[in-house]
Amino acid sequence: MQYKKSEYRPDKIPQGPGVYIFRNQLKEVIYVGKAKSLRKRMANYFQAARSKTANPKLRSLIQTIAFYEFRQVKTEAESLILESKLIKEFTPRFNTLMRDDKRYPMLKIDLSENFPRLQLARVKKDDGCKYLGPFPETGALKATLDYLSRYFNLRTCSPREPDEEDYAHCHDDLIRHCSAPCMKRISKQDYQAKIKELISVIGGTTSALQSKLKEEMTKEAANMNFEKAAILRDVIHNLDSVFQVKNRNFTNTSHQNYPGEAGVVSLQKHLKMDKPPEHIECFDISNIMGTFTVASMVCFKGGKPSKKDYRHYRIQTVEGIDDFKSMQEVTMRRYMEKEGRPQLPDLILIDGGKGQLHKACDVIEFLGLDIPVISLAKREELIFIPGKIEPLRLERTDPGLRLAQCLRDEAHRFAISYNRDLRRNRLLDSLLDDIEGVGNIRKLAILKAFGSVRNLRRHNADELIRRVPGIGEKLAQQIMQFIKKEN
Repeated sequence: MQYKKSEYRPDKIPQGPGVYIFRNQLKEVIYVGKAKSLRKRMANYFQAARSKTANPKLRSLIQTIAFYEFRQVKTEAESLILESKLIKEFTPRFNTLMRDDKRYPMLKIDLSENFPRLQLARVKKDDGCKYLGPFPETGALKATLDYLSRYFNLRTCSPREPDEEDYAHCHDDLIRHCSAPCMKRISKQDYQAKIKELISVIGGTTSALQSKLKEEMTKEAANMNFEKAAILRDVIHNLDSVFQVKNRNFTNTSHQNYPGEAGVVSLQKHLKMDKPPEHIECFDISNIMGTFTVASMVCFKGGKPSKKDYRHYRIQTVEGIDDFKSMQEVTMRRYMEKEGRPQLPDLILIDGGKGQLHKACDVIEFLGLDIPVISLAKREELIFIPGKIEPLRLERTDPGLRLAQCLRDEAHRFAISYNRDLRRNRLLDSLLDDIEGVGNIRKLAILKAFGSVRNLRRHNADELIRRVPGIGEKLAQQIMQFIKKEN
């Protein structure tokens, strides 16, 4: 969607999160920004008084804007990812001038090490390490990282295998911040257990740690140690602000506490179903940046995930961004399968509002199936039911709502991870276009033989020569050096 600056229409800009793009008269991208509310953020640039009171760099940007466009997404985390990708794609000059082209940090843990440590990273590489994030709260993240390393007695030294020589130059053990694996004062198994507990905390399971911290803070305050109490207060706040659910964007995140049968019984009651929905399937559409539109289907049985029944779908019949038609396609493909037709669910849950719900209901009716269909809308967590004018509003603590939220969030995570993998593979595969001597025919032959550049990286030049006819030793070495360098 695009307008001239003089035709700025705030009523046409959504309230939700997204990314906005400004272009000059030549339609060159000059600035990319993200927003929790697109309408509120973009209004700042088009207020008449703003261009007069803004600092010189911002004033110059405002005066240069000739066209604008926006891309709406579902969450703030998605807007962060999309903003970062667009800045890398267009390298807008005002992002550089205004120092707004930074990458938010992630936490990196190399689990292949015997005694892993927490590291900060700005770029996620295909190096086998576990990455958590990104985290917008940069300052709080660094302070929390330091505290967690000390709390779990993790090493902070850089050697992959620390030894006695490294110990001689280290002070962490003397002040009891480190468990000193270099001196064999902790076993590999015990250290790995600490890492597992740490990952659980970073994933959002902070209640036990926060309870302990609050006890210590109360104790310090009672003993008039207000400085220590203030430090503990800041740590508690940081744990909440950094690792709360809305800031998490992990590939391997999963809910730790599912409502189980309590959620199933609650949904049966609220939806007035004849039998409990033991088998629920939930659908979500993902189309970050308007490309690689995919759908996910996740399955819960007995109120818990049944991951062997999860499915991914590449949308095939829909051009551009159209969540309604995409939902129609994926539900049709799912339930009209002939060979090995899946066991039909007791309930279908759609991530979205009335539009997505109606499309799914049309498919179920067309196929002659008797399956209840509902949808869950994010903003107010309302459940829409076909034939009901008013949506169902459940208490936030209701196990039925929590079960629906778990399904929705898991479907969203599963769709996003698939979308991300497709885009990452597409980006890696395009590396072959930059290698001299590799044309379209050879590129297709390589991808047919190995599936993707990511998979090719796991092999050597000899294997490339063996699998792809017509590639000699010199070109094979050139290809392998290039794709392993571009990491």
